[in-house]
Amino acid sequence: MQNLALIPWLDPETIIAAAGPWALLVVCFIVFAETGLLVGFLLPGDTLLVISGLLTNTSDIFGFNIWVVSLLIALAAFLGGEVGYIIGHKGGPAVFERKESGLFSVKNVERTNAFFVRFGGLTIILARFVPIVRTFAPVAAGVGHMDRKKYTLYNFVGAMLWGFGLTMLGYLIGFIPWVADLVTEYIDIILLVAVGGTAAVTLFHYFRERAKAKKEEAAGEDVITDADEAEALVLDPEVFDRGPIDPDADTTHGADAPKA
Repeated sequence: MQNLALIPWLDPETIIAAAGPWALLVVCFIVFAETGLLVGFLLPGDTLLVISGLLTNTSDIFGFNIWVVSLLIALAAFLGGEVGYIIGHKGGPAVFERKESGLFSVKNVERTNAFFVRFGGLTIILARFVPIVRTFAPVAAGVGHMDRKKYTLYNFVGAMLWGFGLTMLGYLIGFIPWVADLVTEYIDIILLVAVGGTAAVTLFHYFRERAKAKKEEAAGEDVITDADEAEALVLDPEVFDRGPIDPDADTTHGADAPKA
């Protein structure tokens, strides 16, 4: 069934069809970019995986069986997570100095840090299923020097559950015609809500922080430097070593905790 193509440049079917014989490579690159290049949180990650699996079932769009497609996508997700960690580890707190660029928002990092405070190291797995957080979690883990072996293990599990799992889910949906038609018909609406919501939140924080900075400057207040704010965003290493906590418990926010 023909969909509405509200935002064709983000429509998974359009992306895959336009890529031709390079479709699977393009899908893998997009998945990699979501966690490896720091600017991928507006890309249609979740829906792209489901549609990739669905089209593998209904039209053999990639020319490979579902096991190859799912494993390659999971590999791309894993490698993206590893690159994100390396960027954070090598760049250190300075990575967070790209303040309110609209792409690397302090608010996005704080949201990611809140996940670490709540769920500990398991955030690396859970973040795969949360837009924005999955982009910044590897970097935050790298900047905070999370144990590399532990991170890699969690990254692998998350990549398999998300990359392999959602792609396989899309493939299985293809065996239920009415569900497949529903997903295909309304994919643009899903994308519009997901991407539009993310963009709106990002722009809101961007303009709010700019207005706040100008107000402080006009009032002659001491403005916190980018370096100071970036340092405050670094998580305490102990956050990575514990499991989930009760959200109602009295804990110190990881970004504000004393550094080891």
